[in-house]
Amino acid sequence: MPKKPRILDRHVVAESRLFSIEQVDLEFSNGTRTQFERLRSSGFGAVLIVPMLDDDTVLLIREYACGTDRYELALPKGRIERDEDILEAANREIMEEVGYGSRNLQLMNHLSLAPGYLAHTTYIVLARDLYEERRPGDEPEAIEVVPWSLGKLDELVARDDFTEGRSVAALYMARDHLKA
Repeated sequence: MPKKPRILDRHVVAESRLFSIEQVDLEFSNGTRTQFERLRSSGFGAVLIVPMLDDDTVLLIREYACGTDRYELALPKGRIERDEDILEAANREIMEEVGYGSRNLQLMNHLSLAPGYLAHTTYIVLARDLYEERRPGDEPEAIEVVPWSLGKLDELVARDDFTEGRSVAALYMARDHLKA
């Protein structure tokens, strides 16, 4: 494995309400110097939850995605708040977004998004033994909950409105985990 580059300097070059872009000056072990830009992480990560209503039925949500300017099917997700652990955040998010809590939460894995440009981790949590409980969330409109059979995962992945890569990966992970 190559030696990790040395960070010579880093500073913020642009900021918005949600994002901070950082320039990072690096020197590689071969002497090459270069600059990278990255979105600086400003939080504690995020959770993406696979809420299983039963052994085959996952609860998806349909909500507006500003990035693609359309309604998308995906798994419920949200950021981890200060002083909140991963499983607490997962349970809170499914209560807010799907109207269920879970008595059996299991951290399955974690994913990165474009690690060359973004320092962000999403923790994938399997939620089973669900019970009805709705908590108010921060969504601007009601979220539609869509039950889906894991047995029809290939049909879901072929849909034009199911494109969020973390959700695709998490459902395959959950399906394989539940088969084991």
